[in-house]
Amino acid sequence: MKQSRISALLSAAIIAGTLGLQSCKKSSGSKNVSRATGWKINAKEGGFQFNSDFKEQETAPGLVFVEGGTFTKGKVQDDVMHDWNNTPTTQHVQSFYMDETEVTNVMYLEYLDYLKKVYPPENPKYTNIYVGALPDTLVWRNRLGFNETMTNNYLRHPAYAEYPVVGVNWVQAVQFSEWRTDRVNEAMLEREGYLADDVKYRAMNGEIAGTFSTETYLNRPEAVYGGEIDSLGGKAQKDSVPNFAKRSSGIIMPEYRLPTETEWEYAAQALVGTREYNNYRGRKKYPWEGDYTRNGQRVGRGDQLANFKQGKGDYGGIAGWSDDGADITAEVKSYKPNDHGLYDMAGNVAEWVADVYRPIVDDEISDFNYYRGNIYTKTAIDSDGKVKILEDTVVYDTLPNGKIVATNLPGEIKMVPVDEQETYLRTNFSESDNRGYRDGDPGSSRFFDQFTEEEDQRSMYNSPKHKVQRDSTGNLIRQYDKSNSRTTLINDEVRVYKGGSWRDRAYWLDPAQRRYLPQYMATDYIGFRCAMSRVGSKSKTKNKTVRGKKVRK
Repeated sequence: MKQSRISALLSAAIIAGTLGLQSCKKSSGSKNVSRATGWKINAKEGGFQFNSDFKEQETAPGLVFVEGGTFTKGKVQDDVMHDWNNTPTTQHVQSFYMDETEVTNVMYLEYLDYLKKVYPPENPKYTNIYVGALPDTLVWRNRLGFNETMTNNYLRHPAYAEYPVVGVNWVQAVQFSEWRTDRVNEAMLEREGYLADDVKYRAMNGEIAGTFSTETYLNRPEAVYGGEIDSLGGKAQKDSVPNFAKRSSGIIMPEYRLPTETEWEYAAQALVGTREYNNYRGRKKYPWEGDYTRNGQRVGRGDQLANFKQGKGDYGGIAGWSDDGADITAEVKSYKPNDHGLYDMAGNVAEWVADVYRPIVDDEISDFNYYRGNIYTKTAIDSDGKVKILEDTVVYDTLPNGKIVATNLPGEIKMVPVDEQETYLRTNFSESDNRGYRDGDPGSSRFFDQFTEEEDQRSMYNSPKHKVQRDSTGNLIRQYDKSNSRTTLINDEVRVYKGGSWRDRAYWLDPAQRRYLPQYMATDYIGFRCAMSRVGSKSKTKNKTVRGKKVRK
C-alpha cells in the first residue's frame, strides 16, 4: 500500500513536470503572439509588425549613460551674492545620456565641412547656411590684450583639434545638435540595411539630390534624398519594395539636444559616487569629492583638478610648474572624469544648457524633469493632407545682433505652433509657448494691466528690445535700444549656462551656480555638450540581491 502511494506521487510529479515544461516552452514563444488578440506578431502572412526582440537603447556615439534619480538642485556651498538665484529644490531626473566631453573643434569642423559641401556658400541661395553656422572667432579679441593667435588659429589649427569649441551661441549649438541627430540616424539605418552602403557620403558629395532628415524620414520617407530613396534601399527591402524603419523598429535614435539645466547639474554633481544604499553621504561642492580644488592623492598631489583662473592674472601657474596645465582652454580629457565618467564638468569652458533663465525655479508646478523653455509645435499639413516638406526652401531668421541663421533646411518638415485642436480643455498645457509660464503672465506680473495696450506693462521683465530691419536695398539696419527705462536683461531669449571656465574663479565651479546670457551672443569661454533622452528602463542593470534584500542598482 505504501509502495503504491509513493508510485502515485512520483507519477503525479512527472506529469506536473511535463506540463510545466510544456507551459514554459509555450510561454517562451509568447512574445510573438499578441496577448490582446492571440494573433501572431511579425507573421510572414502580414498583420501587426513590431520589434519584439528589442532589449535596450543603444548608447549613441560620444555619449555616456547617466542613471536618473532624486537630488537637491541649487544647493550651493557659497552664495556671496545672496540673490536667491540658487534656491534649493528637490528634483527628480529621468535617466539620460550626455556627451563624455564638450563638443570639440574637430567635431564642429565636421559639421561645417558637411554644410559647405551640401549647401555650397558660393551659391547665393545657401550662403547664409554656412556663414550662419560659423563660430565667432573674434570673441578672442580684447581691447587691451594680444590674442590674435587664437583669433586666427583656435578653431581650425590641428593643435587645437581636441579643444572645446567656443564662439558658438546658443542657437548655433541647438542647430549642431539637430544636424548630429540626422547624421547618426542616417548611419544607423545604413548599418541595419535600410539604406544602401555609402548613401550618406554620396548625398554629401552631391551625387544624390537632397539629404536625410530624421523627422522627414519618419513622416514622409518617400520624400527623403529628394524623392530618390526608393532606389537607395539596403538589404532590408523586400522584393525590390522599399522597407522603411519606423519608431517601432527601435533603430531610430532620440534626438541629440542640449541638456536641461537640471540634467546638467545632476550629471555634474555625480552624487552616485557618494551613494550608500538609498542615501547620499554628505555634500559635494565640486564634481569631485572634497572641498578643495587641488589633488590630495599621492600621485599628482597639489595639482589642480580643473582648468580655471586661480587668482588675478593667474591662469595656470608659473612656468615649469603649471598647476592646471593650461592658460586658456585645455584639451578635453586632460583632467579626471567625475563618477559618471564625464570630463570637464567644472572648468575648461562653461556650457550652454537648454533652459530659458529665470531667477527662481518653480518647483511648486513641477519637480519632475524640470525645464523652462517648452514651445510645443506640430507638423504643418499641406492642401493634399500630407505633412508639408520644405523641398527646396531655406527659412532664415535674423538674430538681434544681425547674424542670419537658417532655421529650416531644404528637405525638412515645416513645423507650426500647436493650436486649439491640441490645447482645448487640457489641464497640462494651454498654449504653444510656455517660456514665461507663471513668471510674467497675467497671474504673476505685478505690472499687468488688462486695459492697457502698452507692451511694457504687460510683462514682468522690462528688458531691452533691439531691432534689426532691412531697407529697400536689403541692407541691415540695426536699432539699438537706448531707453533709460529698462530695468533688466532678462527675457524669453536669455539662456542659462553652467559650470566655471578657464576665465572664472573657483566660485563658479560649483555645479549649482548659474548664469545667463542672450541666446544670440557668443564668448571665448562658453561651449556646449549634447544630451539624449533615455527610452525604456531607468537602469541598465538588473535586480540583484544584496544581504537578503532585493534592490535595483
